[in-house]
Amino acid sequence: MSSDDARLLTRLSAREAQRRIRDGKITAASLLEACLDRIRALDGQLLAWTHVDEASARAAARERDAETRAGRIRGTLHGVPVGIKDIFDVAGMPTTGGARPWRHRRATKDATAVARLREAGAVIVGKTATTEFAYRDPAPTRNPWNLGHTPGGSSAGSGAAVAARMIPLASGSQTVGSVLRPAAYNGVVGLKPTHGLIPVDGVIPLAWSLDHVGVLARSVEDAALALGVLAGAEYDAAAGRPPRIAVSPELVARAEPEVVTHLRLVADALRAAGATLVEVTLPPSFGVLHAAGLTVLEAEAATYHEQDFRKHGPEFGKEIGAGVQAGLATTAVAYIDANRARLRFRADVAPMLAAHDALLSPTVPTPAPAGLGSTGDGSLCAPWSYSGMPSISLPSGLAASGLPFAIQLTSGVGHEQSLLRVAAWCEGMLRFSAAPTL
Repeated sequence: MSSDDARLLTRLSAREAQRRIRDGKITAASLLEACLDRIRALDGQLLAWTHVDEASARAAARERDAETRAGRIRGTLHGVPVGIKDIFDVAGMPTTGGARPWRHRRATKDATAVARLREAGAVIVGKTATTEFAYRDPAPTRNPWNLGHTPGGSSAGSGAAVAARMIPLASGSQTVGSVLRPAAYNGVVGLKPTHGLIPVDGVIPLAWSLDHVGVLARSVEDAALALGVLAGAEYDAAAGRPPRIAVSPELVARAEPEVVTHLRLVADALRAAGATLVEVTLPPSFGVLHAAGLTVLEAEAATYHEQDFRKHGPEFGKEIGAGVQAGLATTAVAYIDANRARLRFRADVAPMLAAHDALLSPTVPTPAPAGLGSTGDGSLCAPWSYSGMPSISLPSGLAASGLPFAIQLTSGVGHEQSLLRVAAWCEGMLRFSAAPTL
C-alpha cells in the first residue's frame, strides 16, 4: 500500500469505512494497517496510546474480512478500528487507569460498552491514555495541533488519536468535562449522552452519580453511529429544520474575549442560515451547582478509592490524592445536600431546555492552553455532567494561534436524537474541515 493510499484510508469516516468494507471496496485489514502505520509514525510525539495490541487487532480484522466474504456483516462498525480509553476493561489488555497502583492490572472480560462495540464489528486497536483515574493529573499526551499545548482530559489519548487520524472513533468518559473538553481542544466531535444511557460496568468509576460513557469522533454522523451501538438504539444525524437555540449570557461571560467574539460570529452565522436564537437566564440553582457537583465527585471518588489510597497513597497523583482526601472528610449531610442541589438544578433548567431545541455555549473558556501541566478548564462542560444532560461539542473554527475553537450544544434528559439533528444542522452551517498538519 502506498503512503498516499494509506493516508486516504485514515481520512475515512467510520460510516464510510464500514460501507466500503461491507461493499468489498476495501478490507478491514488494509484499513487497520493504515491506522497502525500512522500510530507508529506519530505516537512517539503524541503519546496518545498506552497499549496497542497489533496481533489481536489483526486477528479481528482478518475475521471481519472473512465474515464479509461470507456475506455476514456484524453491524454498523464492521471492520472499523476503535480506540478504548484506559479506564474501560478490554479482555486480555491492561486497565491501568493511568495510575501506578494499577499498572499491573489486566482485564479478564470486556466492559459492556466494549462488548457492544465488538458485537457491532469494531476492531479494538488498544488503549488510549487517560489522566490518572480520569481526574486532573495530566496524561503525557500532547495536542496534535501544537505539541506544546494540552490535549485536555481526562480522555486525552482518545481526543488526540482521533484528531491525528490514527483511528476514526474512540471511547471516552466524562464526570466533569472529560469528553467535551478534549474534543474541543483537539478539534473533533465529542458526545456525552444522558447519564445512565450507556452502561458503565467494567469502567473504573470516578463518581458513579456523575460518570458518563461518551464518544470522540470526527463528525456528528459518526458520533450518532457510535451512540447507537453503545446505547443499543438507533440514532441518525439527519439535519432537520433550522433550530430554535437558547443562549445564556451567564455561560458566555465565563469565556475569554476571543472565545466570546468567536461565539458571536457563530451565532450570527447560524441566525443568517435560519436558526432562531433566544437569550435565556439560567435558574438561581445554577449558582451552587459547581460546588455541589465537586462535593459529590470527591465523596464518591473517596468511597471507591479509599482502600487503595490507604495502601498506596504516596503513589497516587497530587490531584486525585487531594480529591480522595477531601472526599474522606465530607460528611453524609454535606453529600446529601450536594446531591439535592444538583438534582434541583436539573429540575429547574428542564423547562427552559424543553422550550428550545438546544442551548448554545462555548465548550471551553479558551482554546487549548499552553503547557502540559494541567488539563485545562472544564467549567462550561461541568453543569451538564452534574445534571446528567446530553451535550455535544463541535469544532467551529480556528483561533489566531491555529488552535481549534468549539461550541457546545445541550438538550434535555433523553433528547439525544433531537440534539444530534441540531448538531448536524449546525455542523453543516459551520463547515469545519481543518485538521492537524502532522
